[in-house]
Amino acid sequence: MKQDKISRTAENESVPPRKGAANENVDFGPLANWVGFHLRLAQTASFQAFSQESRGVDLSPGRFATLMLIGRNPGISQTALASANGRDKSTLTPILENLERRGFIVREKMKTDRRSYQLSLTDAGKKMLDQLTVCAKRHDDNLDHIIGAKDRAKFLKILQKISAEIGGEE
Repeated sequence: MKQDKISRTAENESVPPRKGAANENVDFGPLANWVGFHLRLAQTASFQAFSQESRGVDLSPGRFATLMLIGRNPGISQTALASANGRDKSTLTPILENLERRGFIVREKMKTDRRSYQLSLTDAGKKMLDQLTVCAKRHDDNLDHIIGAKDRAKFLKILQKISAEIGGEE
């Protein structure tokens, strides 16, 4: 594998991925300096924090992006939603079935292609999205305190670049 041009901190100079007694005696080896490992840890921590923010809402925070994308794009196809949400259709289908069963979305056959469905929010779905949006805004504000206002735009650009470069298409 070709050595990249970015210099990496020597393994013995690495900083543990997380603070806390549980990590005190853990040798993370090269993981301590691997971006992918830290992306996973950050995503897990962020999801857990969002779960805490939305604990009073009767819907998994993992459904938030799905509801938001449908709400912002009424009539979106399942294929377009899967692509926008970074999921394959096989993992998206059970999510949509759950949201439909709970009365938050409607799936209707598209007039132009009877094999495809268009999606839209119900009134209950709009209300749920409004509740989750309040939680998401508080969560995003908390993340802003960590990232810092001056680094936010750069941080988002880097995340978007990673997603675009290695996200790929189905």
